[in-house]
Amino acid sequence: MSADQVLAFETNCHIFDGCGFPAPGLESFTFQPMFSIGSFDFTKPMLLALLSTVVLVGFFWAAFGKPKVVPGKLQMVAEAGYDFVRRGIVYDTIGKKNGEKYVPLMVSLFFMVWLLNLWSIIPVAQFPVTSIISFPLGLALLVYVTWMYLTFKKHGWTGGWKNITGYDKSLGWVLFMSVPIEFFSNVLVRPFTHAVRLFANMFAGHTLLLLFTLASWYLLNGIGIAYAGVSFIMTIVMTAFELFIQAVQAYVFVLLASSYIQGALSESH
Repeated sequence: MSADQVLAFETNCHIFDGCGFPAPGLESFTFQPMFSIGSFDFTKPMLLALLSTVVLVGFFWAAFGKPKVVPGKLQMVAEAGYDFVRRGIVYDTIGKKNGEKYVPLMVSLFFMVWLLNLWSIIPVAQFPVTSIISFPLGLALLVYVTWMYLTFKKHGWTGGWKNITGYDKSLGWVLFMSVPIEFFSNVLVRPFTHAVRLFANMFAGHTLLLLFTLASWYLLNGIGIAYAGVSFIMTIVMTAFELFIQAVQAYVFVLLASSYIQGALSESH
């Protein structure tokens, strides 16, 4: 950047003032360390992830630590969320009999993903933690390891690989194509796509919010004020839409996790 080039977010500069408008880029997802311990840097997304864990543990501890026959408001809210995941995702995907033991895991994943997404529209935080690929990848790897473990525990070594690769003698010569494809898809690609689906949606959503927010400020000058109003309305609309997407992505993430476990427990691929 040349010395005479001024970015819109660095000063009170607006359109027609000789300022260039910077579209949000990768710099919006890069944070300076809050502190460092040796080679380990602690950043804002890490803090938000840590706060998410504390908030969720605290919420469910307060709701279910001393459960009552006639639940209070907090317990009612927690029970509603728990029951939504249990009946709406786990039971429908894995089944009531096999799925009950995995309900706590799926409830934890759902609310963790949702809260990590939700930081995007919370003042001061204003950043979706899942727009950093390492966080959804870590959650996806947890699901992946659980799926692999259950697959081989249920079917044994040989049966596990048959389940993973979709091996079926009735397919005949098609096996020579289907087995490598299924192996590549399930063993190598599955955790990546599981993580990227969440990451890409949150990354794109945050970028759009930044774009309209910066545009609203940048256009506040002269005739640009009229366009700033439109951009501000779009910011509100995109925020509401992002709230919807955040919940949907948590739902999809857990739905896929449940379907993977169902596949591990099923007799056939």
